[in-house]
Amino acid sequence: MNKSLSLFFRRTIVAFSVSTVCYSPAFCQNRKTENNWVSDAEQLAVYQLKKAASIYNIHQNPRSINADGSVRLVTIRDWTNGFFPGSLWYGYELSQEPDLAADARRFTLALDSVQHITNTHDLGFMLYCSYGNAYRLTADSTYLPVLRQGAKHLYARYNPHVGAIRSWDFGPWEFPVIIDNMMNLEFLFWASQQFHVASYFEAANQHAKTTLRHHFRPNSSSYHLINYDATSGKVISKETHQGLTHESSWARGQAWGLYGYVMAYENTKDPLFLKQAEKIAKFIMQHPRMPDDKIPAWDFDVHNALEKQGAPRDVSAAAVIASALLQLSKQAPNGQLYMRYAEDILRTLCSEKYLSKKDENAYFILKHSVGAFLYNSEIDTPINYADYYFLEALVRYKALINRQVTFINQVDNGLNPMV
Repeated sequence: MNKSLSLFFRRTIVAFSVSTVCYSPAFCQNRKTENNWVSDAEQLAVYQLKKAASIYNIHQNPRSINADGSVRLVTIRDWTNGFFPGSLWYGYELSQEPDLAADARRFTLALDSVQHITNTHDLGFMLYCSYGNAYRLTADSTYLPVLRQGAKHLYARYNPHVGAIRSWDFGPWEFPVIIDNMMNLEFLFWASQQFHVASYFEAANQHAKTTLRHHFRPNSSSYHLINYDATSGKVISKETHQGLTHESSWARGQAWGLYGYVMAYENTKDPLFLKQAEKIAKFIMQHPRMPDDKIPAWDFDVHNALEKQGAPRDVSAAAVIASALLQLSKQAPNGQLYMRYAEDILRTLCSEKYLSKKDENAYFILKHSVGAFLYNSEIDTPINYADYYFLEALVRYKALINRQVTFINQVDNGLNPMV
């Protein structure tokens, strides 16, 4: 066999062995060299993050922009308080600028007392996005005590009769579990391994199974909230708190579910979780009301009268979807499909329509998110968790591209990267 033919077969094996990104070696190489939109977005993000860190108080994190144009600042008890420190850590990961690492550390350490909060399921958002990223990127063990205590309090909200972690302590519900709670399981999965506590894994795994059983409709869309009987574990009601109606498909809720089951599969290798993630992805990607630019309206069932008023897009949902699909592309047999869709979302988010300009938008990175439309809260505004998952998606996208290019280069040099 001549050298060129041998190289062809080696590259063909690569294309099938690594099913996430490359359709051909040239395509993969070109992606790395031609992705100016990625580097431009990175530079903008790093600039905005550095400016934001220089003007905001470490005890009041920027969450969004109020209707009057002022910045909505939140204290440590707000469920979103981990996203700005987490964004700073992702900014550091993208840029490797020591100043950003220092800023990230300052804003992270300011959340120290969050470890003592016991009345919320959002400890994953609050601590794992901040302290978790801090430990991941620095291996500094001084971050671990806060994470240990926070995981302990999150686990304490698990009810074995229900097989789930309680979401809220407010409201009329007996034992509410919202789809958002899937996102906090990653904290418990990690803590189980880090601190050698098997019960954390068992609780997170069972929560994912319980949610799979009760939250999803036949078309794989999700209810926002399930109210359980705390003693028998029976379902009392299925409803929404932020969606258009009880039977509608709140966009960010679908994104939370997708991300949650991708992550659950990563941590358990339970094929049921991978299957569920792909079902949710199909619902989202093939939805007839998904706009051409792949940035969904705040609820997939917004139509008729509300359409006449204009249905605000939810960039935060799109960012979560993109990040989740990039991870799914590494796990599923048809990973290229998910990679392409995620890349399309990222390209759109990096466009002028959705990406801020320098010194604008109160130093947030993305525009046009929706917090809670029905409560007239955070409509068509930047939101810190949109920025967080956008940056996470950029980190994941770059890692996938670099991985594929390295793989191709090894094959071209006669090495066997499969060994």
